Formats: sequence, structure tokens, C-alpha cells
Amino acid sequence: MSSPALSPMKKPWVVIACAAFIVTLAMGVRQSFGLFLPQMSVDIGISRSDFGLAMALQNLLFGLVQPFVGALADKHGAGRVVLGGALLYALGLIGAALATDAIGLHISFGIFIGMAQSATTFVVVLGAVGRVVSPEKRSSAFGIVTAGGSLGQFLVVPLASMLLGDVGYHQTLWIMAGLVALCGLLAIGVAGRTDGGPGVAAEAEQTAREALREAGVHRGFWLLNAGFFVCGFHIAFIATHLPAYLDDKGLGIGIGAQVLALVGLFNILGSYLFGRAGDVLRQKYVLSGLYVARAAVIALFLFLPLTHASALVFAGAMGFLWLGTVPLTSGIVGRIFGIRYLSMLYGIVFLSHQVGSFFGAWMAGLIFDATGSYNIAWGISIALGLFAGLVHLPIADAPVRRLQPA
Repeated sequence: MSSPALSPMKKPWVVIACAAFIVTLAMGVRQSFGLFLPQMSVDIGISRSDFGLAMALQNLLFGLVQPFVGALADKHGAGRVVLGGALLYALGLIGAALATDAIGLHISFGIFIGMAQSATTFVVVLGAVGRVVSPEKRSSAFGIVTAGGSLGQFLVVPLASMLLGDVGYHQTLWIMAGLVALCGLLAIGVAGRTDGGPGVAAEAEQTAREALREAGVHRGFWLLNAGFFVCGFHIAFIATHLPAYLDDKGLGIGIGAQVLALVGLFNILGSYLFGRAGDVLRQKYVLSGLYVARAAVIALFLFLPLTHASALVFAGAMGFLWLGTVPLTSGIVGRIFGIRYLSMLYGIVFLSHQVGSFFGAWMAGLIFDATGSYNIAWGISIALGLFAGLVHLPIADAPVRRLQPA
């Protein structure tokens, strides 16, 4: 049975705006979690690797369930999926506030929130957006939504830092739970099975199994997976451990909130501009340059003297490069395979991102516990950035034969 077309009330700007605000809240809260490490590790009595494992589990579950959540959104619409995810997200935050040991933190912060994020962030809402915009404007629309996640980081991270100082982490987590619950209300704007819009008008009928088979034999699909693994490693490592790294170097824990907020501020601009660039330039080349630039920025940060100013400059530079990968990577998936099963196929690529996030959050904590330093983790980040810059170059990014004119 064919799906109903997009209803007249679902104007593209409504879907884009609601999607952006959903990502603003969900990602804003997510990017503040590194600030909770000092208080929670002392109060609960856990090590950095214990906290890192909770974040790693969160990132891994975020990715593992993403293809299945994406398939649900492709079939039933993003609205129901976002509503369920918002409720689970709030439950996970409340559970973290009540946790008394590492296991409780791993279940709440790790499993519950990880699964919830898969239903309230990029993959689900970008699928809804992709169906209501034309292909030539798709990358820009994805960039606007991605910028919403950066706006959330800029707004929510300072709020979390202030609350942690004023009321402690327990009450802060309760307040964060209230914020993510608002995503359930915004789900109305992305609700409905939006498979009749301009994004899918020209696509031939295809089953989900056929879409998986088509992507599975395309080398470019797996190269995108490899590149997005690196993106996940970078983001999870920096978001989870940079505040503690700067504190260890004598700059104080307060600068952690400043740098994370600055990352979010500059990523608003970066996500939008990289999204626009994807509409006018070959997306794979822009991605390649982005990853090499990340490696260069990290290397300069390590080799130059560390000061308050250099930390802020690093945050701004990394922020500009932070999530510009999202509109470009999702744009390539949509360009090659079409938009009908974008949430499912991009969900698989996003799984690789979250596997990278798992190792970025957890392995960096293990390295620190074993060596007392993050230097090895920084070196791995540089090498991975150069690797990702290379693997995007051979991607065959033309639409598959099914989408080409007869």
C-alpha cells in the first residue's frame, strides 16, 4: 500500500524549523555531558574510564539501533519515533540523576540515552527534511538542521555549566530531562509519512531489502562508513575528555564549558556553510578537505604552547569543522541512493560514526588511566583525520543507475 503524500500543512519551512529545534535540544543536552564528569566521578566514586565507558556505551547504542530506528521512521514517519525517543531520553537523564554506582550510570547514561538519541537527532529528522525539499537544495537544508545541533551546544552547555555550579549535577539532570521532553511536542512538525514530497517524486518503487542490497554492493557506501567512523572518534574524544584535559593542564574546569560552547557557536556557521558548499561543489572533495583540516588543527593545538587563548582558538577552529560532515555525508547518501530510504541507509553510515564515538570516548579514558596523559589519543586523532581525507577521494558519487534518466 502506498504512503499518503505530504499534507498541505507540512510546508518545508515548518519541517525544517521543527527538525532544527529538535536537534537543538537533543544535541545541546548531549554535548554537555563531559561537564558532568568531575562531579559525578567524585560523588558516585567512579574513575574516568568508568565515566568514559558510560559515554562509549551511549555512543555505541546510539549507532547500533540507528538503522532500525531509521527504518521505522521511513515506514511510519519521524513524528512517532521522535516522541518515543524524547520520553526515553528524559527517563535516562532522571536515571542518571538517581544513579549510585557505575552500573546505574552505564544503564541510564549509556543504554537509555544512547537509544533515545538515535530517535531524536540527525538521522530521523534529516530523513523527514530530505523528503520535502528538492535535490538541489537538500544539502543546504541539511546544513540548517545540523546547525541547530550547534546552536543547542552553544546555548545548553553554558546553561548546564551554570546549573552545575549553582545546584549540582542531580538537579541539573532533572532540568535537562525537562528540556529534552520538549522534543516530544516538536515532533508534531515532522510527523506523517512524508514520502510523497519533491525529494522522492522521481524515484522508482523499491523495497527496503532491495535498498540494502543496492547499498551493500556499492564501494562508496563503505568508504563513507570508514570516513564517518573517524568523525565519531574525533567528536566523542574531544567532547568527553577536552574539559578534563584542559583542567589537568592547569586551565581550570570552567574553561571546559567555554570551549564546548565555542565549538557549538562556530559550528553553527560551519554546518551551514559546508551544507551550502555541498550544493555547489563535489561533496566528497569538501569532505576530504574537512578531515585533513581537522588533523592540521589538532596537530597545531598540540605543538603550540597551551594557553587560555590557544584553547579558545582551537575550539573555534574545531567548531567550524565539527558537524560539517553531517550535511555532506547524508547528502552523498541521498545523491547516490535516493531519498526514499535515506533514514535507514544514513542510519547504517551513522552506526559507523557511533562505533568511532565508542572508541573515542572509551579508549581515550583507558589511555589516560594507563599513561596519565592523552597524548597517544591526540596522535591517533591526527592519523585518523589524514586517513579519512584519503578514503573519500575514490568514492563514485554519481546516482545509481536506477535513478538515472532512461
